[in-house]
Amino acid sequence: MALDQPLKSIHEASMRILAQTGISIHHAEILKMAGKLGIKILGDRAFFQEDQVMKWVMKAPKVFTIYARNSQNDMVLGGGKTEFAPGYGCPSMIEIDGKKRAATYHDYCTFLKLVQQSSYFHINGGLVVQPWDLTPKQFLPLMIYSTMIHSDKCLMGIPGSTLEVLKMMDLAGILFGQDALLEKPRILTLINSTSPLRFDQIALETMLVCTQHNQPLIISPGPMAGATGPVTLAGNLALGNAEALAGIALTQMINEGTPVVYGLQPTTLDMQSASVSIGSPGCALGMVYSARLAKLYGLPSRCGGANTDAKYVSAQSGFESMMAMLGSCLERPDFILHSAGVLDSYGAMSYEQFIVDLEIMGMVKYFLEGLSLSENDLAVDWIHQVGPGGEFLTSQHTLENCRSASWIPEISLRGVVREDSPPDDLFLEKIRRKKEKMLQEYKSPELDGEIKSKLMHYLANEIEVDRDLLKKVG
Repeated sequence: MALDQPLKSIHEASMRILAQTGISIHHAEILKMAGKLGIKILGDRAFFQEDQVMKWVMKAPKVFTIYARNSQNDMVLGGGKTEFAPGYGCPSMIEIDGKKRAATYHDYCTFLKLVQQSSYFHINGGLVVQPWDLTPKQFLPLMIYSTMIHSDKCLMGIPGSTLEVLKMMDLAGILFGQDALLEKPRILTLINSTSPLRFDQIALETMLVCTQHNQPLIISPGPMAGATGPVTLAGNLALGNAEALAGIALTQMINEGTPVVYGLQPTTLDMQSASVSIGSPGCALGMVYSARLAKLYGLPSRCGGANTDAKYVSAQSGFESMMAMLGSCLERPDFILHSAGVLDSYGAMSYEQFIVDLEIMGMVKYFLEGLSLSENDLAVDWIHQVGPGGEFLTSQHTLENCRSASWIPEISLRGVVREDSPPDDLFLEKIRRKKEKMLQEYKSPELDGEIKSKLMHYLANEIEVDRDLLKKVG
């Protein structure tokens, strides 16, 4: 590998960490497997030499496709195009007035509809919020079922115990067919290491079930600089990189060729409040190096999104989200999670911030497309026709190109605002109207009646979900 100095230093530090300190693996079966494959094991700790970990990492596919129910939403990861996913993992909601409340199942389904309506996303579901009004037994299977009903995009999975993830695979097998599930990647699931240097039982049980079903994983360490990782950004990256590489190696040991995404997501600690900070420039810089490390190893990459520490929709939520999103997109990663809706340092989702972040995504997309240099775009003949001192507002060229040449915002305020109309109120009203329009135009994608009946039967009998609740979902 030809390395520039920063990547070389981080890589070498990660190799020293894995060889000298090792990583704790809380799963007897996986630990035993690693030992049989030559990895040094002491207690629950595995020690990887560089040649060992890189041998297995290099077995992961460089490019793979995730297949949606609607083939127009298939996603290729590793092919040079960035795919986006909404917020993930937030337990709370923040209302338009800044008040925080527990997220509900209704919120979950509402976000599924909003994501389905947005052309920016080709994947839906997962833990877009964590509903507090579902029982632990219902939690994972009902959210997966709801995603299948409300969306025909690629499926974002949910980590859990062996039994829970097997039920997720059962549902996917009903939707796609069991053979089709095993043949192609259908459901993308994220697992986190527990920094520093630990994979817990839930993460490893999820890994084992997904790899056994040939389903792709995102291995996503999230060390917090100054808390669960070194306070220095380079040290935090070295630690997270070690965890990511060890996790990816384990996936290939279990089932060689399993699709996997390098997903290091380093964060920072606010030293004044001792709380996580995801809207900091240090966090944004960490995302940049995460994408670069993935490219170094030839792996599909996941990195940051519209990350902010803001407590409500505000100037802070705008400038932090834009910095994080643009910084990540400039590195052309393959997959960006937390692209829309996140507030309060991953603590909450917001409908209003979701709409704001869609606007940010549109701006970034336009910016990254760069210049078109066709004869029409250079417009030399039109410049000659208008001549010195003329104007282009009424030219035919402007008429023909005004909708495609310029970026047209949906919620941003431009032009003259009436003095008796507070700009903040107008802005929030445009956000509200955009959200309501998306929900009003939403139509549930068609699903074969027999498949839907089988899904409902499975949930009613295996999970004991009330049939009346299932009817309300669909």
